[in-house]
Amino acid sequence: MNTKLTLKLNQEVIERAKKYASDKKISLSRIVEAYLQSLTTDKNDTDFEISPFIKSLATGTKIPTDLDYKKEYTDRLLEKYK
Repeated sequence: MNTKLTLKLNQEVIERAKKYASDKKISLSRIVEAYLQSLTTDKNDTDFEISPFIKSLATGTKIPTDLDYKKEYTDRLLEKYK
């Protein structure tokens, strides 16, 4: 069953990922799904190889569990449009 997922990402990353997906003739949704699947399954169980570009999207940044992302997003927008 497919379910909709909304993500907030850096615009530059989105544009590069869209171009990559277009060049490879694969949907961006499929790339994201494959990446998430690769993170959550045994490496030997996957039939889809993740490209180095997609692997490079991971930042390794730890996000606090009590992060108020709505406040952070609002603060960022207020700063951006001062």
